[in-house]
Amino acid sequence: MQFKKKLLGAGIALALGVAGTASATTGYAPHGIGMKSKGMGGVGIAMAEDAVAGGMNPANMAWLGTRIDVGVDLFRPIRKATSAGHAFLPAGKYDASHRKLFAIPEFGANLVVDDRMTIGLSMFGNGGMNTDYGTNLGGFGTRRTGIDMMQLFVVPNVSYKITENQAVGIGLNLVAQALEVSGIDNFGTFGFSSDPTKLSDNGHDLSYGAGLRVGWSGRPMKGLQLAATYQTRTYMTKFDDYAGMLAEQGDFDVPSNWGLGVAFEVTPDLTVAFDFMHINYSEVASVGNIGQAGLAPGSLGTDDGPGFDWRDQNVYKLGVSYKLNRDLLVRAGFAYATQVIRERETLFNTLAPATVKKHLTLGATYTLASGNEVTVTYMHAFNEKVKGTGLSAGVDIEMYQDSLGVAYSWKF
Repeated sequence: MQFKKKLLGAGIALALGVAGTASATTGYAPHGIGMKSKGMGGVGIAMAEDAVAGGMNPANMAWLGTRIDVGVDLFRPIRKATSAGHAFLPAGKYDASHRKLFAIPEFGANLVVDDRMTIGLSMFGNGGMNTDYGTNLGGFGTRRTGIDMMQLFVVPNVSYKITENQAVGIGLNLVAQALEVSGIDNFGTFGFSSDPTKLSDNGHDLSYGAGLRVGWSGRPMKGLQLAATYQTRTYMTKFDDYAGMLAEQGDFDVPSNWGLGVAFEVTPDLTVAFDFMHINYSEVASVGNIGQAGLAPGSLGTDDGPGFDWRDQNVYKLGVSYKLNRDLLVRAGFAYATQVIRERETLFNTLAPATVKKHLTLGATYTLASGNEVTVTYMHAFNEKVKGTGLSAGVDIEMYQDSLGVAYSWKF
């Protein structure tokens, strides 16, 4: 059984391109799905320019045409913690970025079946978090402290034009997750875990699940596109090897989310798009349960056990694209996400310091003589610090990020 788990884990890692993926930009989700979306502030609910974006709103595949898209994003998150002195974290500055660079691949395919229907496939790293402090964090444990969580989405999807100007779509979210937690063994030594043997340093454990993504896209007038999308909560199998750490005996479901989008062609060359998305992080106990204040003997891993105490998140995205000439299109965008981490929970969130809120993006697509495309994109997430209060007083966490991506597209 252990051999099968390791073999399957290696397969997931290979699919993601790395042994651990960090993609925490809006909570632990990426700011956009598909390389063109990422270069345009992450917008993608009301418009899709590549087949990977079928994972955001499958209805948009109705307007896309037959194509294949392959890309990779080089992601560089810089995360750190500072303590002025705490019972669990001695005074000092702690670098969580001993591993700094991550490769996040993506793949999409869309096939026009007839004048109403398309079928497609979208594959991408939808979520992740990595911290590697390179040493133990004092009161946390005796070993090298960190967390490595990666999440792969494989989304077969179908779109259907119900009228000339309206389409609906549905995607089956097939999800695989891997998690490793290390260097928090002291929480077992001090008696806080319901099962200290399933708390820390058990290698990568695997989890699987399935959910749905549904969407609508409409064109009420020339140049205007409106859209809506909803993703169900994805119920995952439990991380059994970390049943003494995560609430509900190792449960780590994918939260539901919903969004609205609009895209408008100001001129034939200039498009402006806006998305709003709401992510229900608090519905997942291991993420949303209260953290340090809920820490009691034997509490970690129980149904009401401590989590990271994350808030639900609202994300606002604005993007523009402009066609400079027949072959070159440029993009820019800005995304703002509300803060998921509460000031009272910075201590627990030293393991997952997903603090960033503001993202600036740039991108461009060049069309080759063959009609195929090359896309490049850049994202900078500005440094954001959360200062601890209450039981976390004196513990501050912060992060900033950069990413550079490239994709190649075949159009048929």
